[in-house]
Amino acid sequence: MSERPPLPDALPLPVVDNHTHLDIGASSRDSWPEHAAVDAADAELAALLDDAVRVNVPRAVQVGCDLPSARWTAELVAREPRLVGAVALHPNEAPRLAETGELEAAYAEIAALARRPRIRCVGETGLDYFRTGPEGQAVQQESFRWHIALAKELDLTLQIHDRDAHEDVLRLLAEEGAPRRTVFHCFSGDGDMARRAVEAGYYLSFAGTVTFKNAQGLRDALAVTPLDRLQVETDAPYLTPTPYRGRPNASYLVPHTVRAMAQTLAVDVPTLCRALAATSEQLYGPWD
Repeated sequence: MSERPPLPDALPLPVVDNHTHLDIGASSRDSWPEHAAVDAADAELAALLDDAVRVNVPRAVQVGCDLPSARWTAELVAREPRLVGAVALHPNEAPRLAETGELEAAYAEIAALARRPRIRCVGETGLDYFRTGPEGQAVQQESFRWHIALAKELDLTLQIHDRDAHEDVLRLLAEEGAPRRTVFHCFSGDGDMARRAVEAGYYLSFAGTVTFKNAQGLRDALAVTPLDRLQVETDAPYLTPTPYRGRPNASYLVPHTVRAMAQTLAVDVPTLCRALAATSEQLYGPWD
């Protein structure tokens, strides 16, 4: 793996990383002792969390989107006060499980994990027509409907994965009735879609992609999104912001994205930080 980027200057006020995958690349994922603290179980993971605190990103939403990562997430957030959790079956996972006859059992386990106290979100769920072809779309849509219903039943926030499927994602949310807290993780639409999503009451989370030179469409979407509908995320270890694109991402790099967002929105960084933090608490509740 490439060398991690250096720490940026700290933000003036704390913000939350709305979406990260600490399990990807974590040496402890499959061998974590039952009652270990995170720093004892995986020193690298603990160092990443510590680095994030140093730059005023003291909290994050850890996302598990297959059964192994959902189990790992539930255990991790129960021990680590800097994290709350999200669990779901990724849209690309649903067709695979359907083929092996394991989908119903997987639903049952996700539903049980979602009931744990520090699981505050169902996600990431949604549709992905980039990696799954037409033959898997019906199963993806069925899975998305199931996750929407679970989030509403448990009154949890819903985090959406939407790749090359904007119209169907919006349609299914309208048909099913979206949970009252619905977030588009790593928003990938244009300004028109952003307006439609905001009008429907949804929240938009922007990742390091908004800093990319060729992402003017994302910046157009950001520019029309009200401050109280925004979140920021890493989707780590992916989507590392400029100037470190291509190197491993982590929560401590959120300041790069926040500063780029503030520039696009023509607001000062403290104002944006305050808005992001307030909305995070509305979406996920207190971390304590």
